[in-house]
Amino acid sequence: MFPQVSLTTAVTKDDVGRIRDWLRDPEVSSLWYGTDDSDGHPLHIGYAPEQVQDSSEDEWNQVFNQDERRIYSIYAPDEAHIGEAQLLIEWPLEEAQLFILIGRKDLWHHHYGTSALVAMLDEAFDNLELHRVWVDVPEYNGHALQMFRHLGFVLEGHLRRTHRKDGNWYDSFAMGLLTDEYSRRRTRVLAQYGA
Repeated sequence: MFPQVSLTTAVTKDDVGRIRDWLRDPEVSSLWYGTDDSDGHPLHIGYAPEQVQDSSEDEWNQVFNQDERRIYSIYAPDEAHIGEAQLLIEWPLEEAQLFILIGRKDLWHHHYGTSALVAMLDEAFDNLELHRVWVDVPEYNGHALQMFRHLGFVLEGHLRRTHRKDGNWYDSFAMGLLTDEYSRRRTRVLAQYGA
């Protein structure tokens, strides 16, 4: 069965608190961006959860109401808040880099990541009318690589030493998907899950 998820840009401080707590788990943070070598704090893309929780309304709006960086909380009907996704958009190029994190480890390998990815691609291609979406996936995150390939992402480049984990640098893969490729692939993928 294919789980249903929804996206919201109305990110709450409680959502950010859960992101902070999920990233404190070494297994979660190691598959995301690891930890800072100097102080061991989990790294996060786009903002620092610890700092933004205590921010003023203006500071909060500067992070969560950007036209170039769209931040979404991922919700599942029976599971509440389960993760976060972001689109870092280059409007002149009609493309975006996508980031996605399912923080609830008990939901890993139950297709919530795939469902959230489909929702984000629908957002990027249908709602925002982008031409291309790409991801930067570390070589050690085999499950993410498999998920992106399954949705039709194509290897576009090999990036050297871009992700740090346990004090070591690892390579990553740039993978991209075009809007016309996605529309064909989406139907096939959802049919596999009976969705």
